[in-house]
Amino acid sequence: MFQRVLLVDAGSGFYKTKKYGFDRYFGPVDLGMHMAEKYRSLNFGVGPFAGSILPGSNRLVVTGFSPCWQGNYISSMGGAGLVFNNLGINMLSLVGRAPSPSVLVLNRNHGEEIEVDLVPVDAQGIWRTGRTGVYSLTDRVYEQFGGRYANDPRILVTGPAALHTDMGGIMSVPINKGKISYVDTWAGRGGFGSALVQNHGIVAIIYGGTLVEEDFRDRKVADEWFQNKYNQRLMKKDLEVTSKYRFDEKFDTGGTFGVNYASVGGRVMAFNYRSNAWREEERLALHRDFIVAHYLKQFNDETIKPRQQATCGEPCVAVCKKMHGIYKKDYEPYQTLGPLCGIFDQRAAEKLNHHCDAMGFDAISGGGVLAWLMDLLDEKVLSPQELGVTRMPRWQVQGFDLEQDSAHNAELGCELIDAILEKRGILDFREGVRKWSRIHSRRKGTALHDRLVYTAHNRRGWMVPNQYWVAGVLAPMAIMGKYYMIYSFDFVPPRTLGRMCAERMKKELLLDNLGTCRFHRGWAEEMLPEVMGSLYDSKERFLRAVDVLASRISSRNSPIFWESERNVDYLLSFLKRKLEVDKVDDPRLAEWLDKFAADKYEAAREFWYQMLMGIDESLREFF
Repeated sequence: MFQRVLLVDAGSGFYKTKKYGFDRYFGPVDLGMHMAEKYRSLNFGVGPFAGSILPGSNRLVVTGFSPCWQGNYISSMGGAGLVFNNLGINMLSLVGRAPSPSVLVLNRNHGEEIEVDLVPVDAQGIWRTGRTGVYSLTDRVYEQFGGRYANDPRILVTGPAALHTDMGGIMSVPINKGKISYVDTWAGRGGFGSALVQNHGIVAIIYGGTLVEEDFRDRKVADEWFQNKYNQRLMKKDLEVTSKYRFDEKFDTGGTFGVNYASVGGRVMAFNYRSNAWREEERLALHRDFIVAHYLKQFNDETIKPRQQATCGEPCVAVCKKMHGIYKKDYEPYQTLGPLCGIFDQRAAEKLNHHCDAMGFDAISGGGVLAWLMDLLDEKVLSPQELGVTRMPRWQVQGFDLEQDSAHNAELGCELIDAILEKRGILDFREGVRKWSRIHSRRKGTALHDRLVYTAHNRRGWMVPNQYWVAGVLAPMAIMGKYYMIYSFDFVPPRTLGRMCAERMKKELLLDNLGTCRFHRGWAEEMLPEVMGSLYDSKERFLRAVDVLASRISSRNSPIFWESERNVDYLLSFLKRKLEVDKVDDPRLAEWLDKFAADKYEAAREFWYQMLMGIDESLREFF
């Protein structure tokens, strides 16, 4: 067994194929990291089970140097690996830079060779027409090149955010029988859209082929594996572990949006995390009146009850893509571009999410930044003129009109997105928000980033955390913004928490390196190493390679202690809530709260360093 890599120089158009055996590299992460370090390439790859009957095995995994995180990073999108597999390669590695914005066309049509073509396009002109942004570019690329393909191709596209910021994502939608769907999937985290456009001059990639490989298709054998392990067939076990993403009877809703908002209760976060400092009864009232009675109710009535759901493009029982017309509803984008920005109405959230997506932003980072800018406006630290907008946020909870005030805040969010892209006022995020904040904090005489919740990495790297009020989302891991950490709601002492994050990173890398969706982790983490053993006689070597991979990624970790006061308050409020609301009776929790009462910054620094110690001592397998 070996992996084929198509290495394309975007500057010259030259390309070649390289082969790598299973003796060192097993999937798109460990091989992608090798390619990135050797060639400074941006890599798109699939796992060894792409095209097989194993559910969730068709993720397209992107690896390389992240302009946003300023370090090695891993991002992925669902379903896009299914069509990629028809090229007969495991990975595309891009080097060099096209002289003008271009589309990369890859096609394998009834032959041994892949046709490689680089075609210049007027990306900025296309982004301004039709459905705008990534959606217009998808339409234009398919219109121009779709006729070349015998089967439905897949298209990866970027938007204006990739050109003007470091947080541009990569978007793709399934195409079925010539029809472009509305089910957009994203490799958003890490700003790889920005890397694709700014470092390689590629604004879109269209690919497809006719190759039919001998992928694993023996359902009888798979059922036997699962019967031996779980006393269940493959499909029954998969139905069981993906219930949250399909429909969870405990909460009478489904999908990440439905289940998370139904269960969040007093852990709800709103108005740029200001709610973390509220009393529990105030948060519960907001959850009851703003979310359950309106925001979640709209979702359940419009999406869950009529079963408006789809997949990412591969056959999958999870049907995790919850839809309302052209809008896809996921928890984290509709959280950062929803309650975090003072928006609690689906129409308003749809407007802001759609504009953010169309412009090609990573919606989680984009939403965190918009909430921060709104906070600065509301506190009158910055003026509308400085940010190039015409209005102030409406963030007063008392008398808040769920529809009108949400719509007002969504309009402000859209104005801020346009102001960022057009560099209005003092806005210029080309080198990231941390550097921008350093420059303007000196000018304003106050630390603007004290109101931004983010993890810092290296000199300029930053990442808006996952939207769970837990300590783990601020851990000093080598890769943050993904689930390479523990997002447990329990109180865990920091050094133990660091160790648990390290172990979680290994589990997530196991899935990513096999191109498998984490929504199937309930069986995949246990079974896939067994499958590697059965099919390739490499279970132990594979597991060892994952341990080494995690340690090597961690060896390049450049974490920065929390620069933002709101990060410190985020952790402190979490710890206080564990004591005051959850009534956790643990002397270690009381000890930490005493330390915070004496000096919150010194206590936060000690907590942070103990997490780092736990991480570092757990990731030591280098050979």
